[in-house]
Amino acid sequence: MRAIRLYFRFFVIQLKSMMQHKASFFFTVLGQFLVSFNVFLGVTFMMERFHEVQGFTYPEVLLCFSITLMAYTLAETFFRSFDTFNQMIGNGEFDRILLRPGSCIFLVLCSKIELTRIGRLLQAAVMLVYGVTKSGIIWTPMRAFTLFLMILGGTLVFASIYIIFASICIFTLEGLEFMNVFTDGAREYGKYPVSIYGKTVLTICTFLVPFALFQYYPFLYLTGKTVRDWYALLPIPACLFLIPAACLWRFGLSHYQSTGS
Repeated sequence: MRAIRLYFRFFVIQLKSMMQHKASFFFTVLGQFLVSFNVFLGVTFMMERFHEVQGFTYPEVLLCFSITLMAYTLAETFFRSFDTFNQMIGNGEFDRILLRPGSCIFLVLCSKIELTRIGRLLQAAVMLVYGVTKSGIIWTPMRAFTLFLMILGGTLVFASIYIIFASICIFTLEGLEFMNVFTDGAREYGKYPVSIYGKTVLTICTFLVPFALFQYYPFLYLTGKTVRDWYALLPIPACLFLIPAACLWRFGLSHYQSTGS
């Protein structure tokens, strides 16, 4: 409870800070909405031309995309500090965090909350509502719970990738652009069920970085395209991706050397 209260205080502080420049905050939120809206238009125009993608209809594709986009946006909103961790090391902010009492990873988490991503989150919510109402899925309590697990699992998978990125930065001191393949790239490819990219990509996204565990397999259960009901629970093992990410963070932290900034 103490950690929750402390996190809420950090949240309020950063919100007040952003509200000091209301026009800037508003236009940034609007910009985030419009950028994701352009991606939505691209999906719409393509589906108008081809109508189906591997048997998935337009509302189903939008539902799939909205789940990925919402998970990615939630992770970027609340775990943004790990995505910009190389800057924290470079300017000496991480050294100051290490001198403070409390959990290091918690203080890094609290140091930056990217509330401007609300615009993208709104876009994801609109697509989610459309997909839920127009996809023709017969919603049961189990399917609703699976939808929740997919968003939660996706958020934690993206968050784990950010933590892995931050852990690597401890050794490299600089950000590694190739990591964007697993974050921004996954968000873009997540517009459609992972299976459309081929068996190799599906295997990688199942056993290496578990995107398919929260996106593709439970989505088959939602849309009734599989008889394997246990697919509904696969986002739970996807959440376990946080464990190796946390272990890598602890390993990196034990080898951290200040840049002297």
